Amino acid sequence: TGWFRRLLHKPKPSSVESSLNSSHSASSSPSSSSCSVKSSSSSATSSIALSRAPAPDISTSDSPRWGKSYDVCVCHSEGDLELVEELVSYLEGQPESLRCFLQLRDAAAGSALGTELCNAVRDSHCWVLLITPDFLRDPWCQFQMHQALAEAPMANGRTIPVLRGVDRREYPKELRNIYYISMALKESSFRQIRDAILRYLQELCRNSTSEME
Repeated sequence: TGWFRRLLHKPKPSSVESSLNSSHSASSSPSSSSCSVKSSSSSATSSIALSRAPAPDISTSDSPRWGKSYDVCVCHSEGDLELVEELVSYLEGQPESLRCFLQLRDAAAGSALGTELCNAVRDSHCWVLLITPDFLRDPWCQFQMHQALAEAPMANGRTIPVLRGVDRREYPKELRNIYYISMALKESSFRQIRDAILRYLQELCRNSTSEME
């Protein structure tokens, strides 16, 4: 009977020990939960990549791009005309055929200079301000810069300052809240200008589509 009494009084494993044992056995085996996390993470990443909306086509007939006469007005001094002509040739030669306003080419003969500069700003989606030493000395360049800022004071991507041969300390204080492009390598800077214009036009199309929906 002694052995029978000892059997009856033998303590049972506690629930804490049971849980520790079960958790130990689970962690020592390959973790299926970590695999599922990786799987769900990768599937989420792939779904995000797949769901990323493509850039809207800015050339469709119903694009808001056509609501203005020009995609970009290049504001410049007369002394920088040769460089500006290169830039305009580059932009107009892109697959998007960006429409540029070039003052000496596109201004109406017989019109007042101030009127033409105002119309060029108002009839363009974006404005490239080619800020050079000559630009800073030219009162008409200052006039056109202020017209652009009055048209879009919130720096929403329409005003694109480009610095060439100008120290950062000479950057116009009116533009201090707008990032600029520093023209070091001409080819690279031209590409940055093009990308900035396209980014604004694409955003314009997105906003127009969302408003229609």
